[in-house]
Amino acid sequence: MKISQLAERSGVPVATVKFYIREGMLPRGEAVSATSSEYSDAHLARLRLIAALADVRGLPLSRVRDILTLIDSPTGDPIDILGRAVGALPPYVDGDRDDYPYARAAIAELGLTYDPGFTAVAQLDEALHALEGAGLDASPAVLHRYSDAMRQVAAEEVAPVADMDLDDAVPYAVLGTALYEPVMLALRRLAHHHLLVHRDDHA
Repeated sequence: MKISQLAERSGVPVATVKFYIREGMLPRGEAVSATSSEYSDAHLARLRLIAALADVRGLPLSRVRDILTLIDSPTGDPIDILGRAVGALPPYVDGDRDDYPYARAAIAELGLTYDPGFTAVAQLDEALHALEGAGLDASPAVLHRYSDAMRQVAAEEVAPVADMDLDDAVPYAVLGTALYEPVMLALRRLAHHHLLVHRDDHA
């Protein structure tokens, strides 16, 4: 397909497609003449992925580029790769400290793995600090309630990775982390709405 057809099918303007190509986020098409290139369904899928990360997830292009790099070059330790993927996702926090006391105490209480180099630790620390500042409950009972639910979700998500090679596991883990989080957030809010709408049904 021509670049105009690629833009029409993807919903991404031609100028933006050309920008992604210049930035190395989208591979160049196959040249068929001095002034024309052909694009494939792989280019279309890549454009839709970029749009999902930039538009649906709301990530800055620099963060989208980081995630695409992890997907394109899945080398190294999978835990480190996932950590870098989490670091590309909001909330963005200062992850350069040696210790995160709020998160460390909570993680010890929950029996999880404390790794100050993993971005989610800094994210949790900041979130717990914000709860304290707002006077909201972050007691062990509350932490266990959230952790137990999230651990069950995480176990279901991680299970398929055991049967994948690294080239498949990295995109699965990175994209799953990036794109399922908005689904979980929306479902939580829908559950709140449903329970409030039908609260009299259970009175």
